[in-house]
Amino acid sequence: MNKRQTLLATALATVCIAGTGMVHAAEADKEKCYGIAKAGQNDCATASGSHSCAGQAKKDKDANEWKYVAKGTCEKAGGKLTPAK
Repeated sequence: MNKRQTLLATALATVCIAGTGMVHAAEADKEKCYGIAKAGQNDCATASGSHSCAGQAKKDKDANEWKYVAKGTCEKAGGKLTPAK
């Protein structure tokens, strides 16, 4: 590798590491809230395993569907911090 490629690789690695830290910081301020997602507006897979992607909730307020919300607001919004059993 020449000097320019080395500098470019170092800069890219620094940006990637910094970006990862920002994502983790953003996630630290949120929590999964079960039972508040509207149909088609869930954030990821169900707790029961019926699907594995965001936006696939079939009904409003399914107890196994979740959305990220600001920490401390889930139960105030009528949700739960754990999925249905």
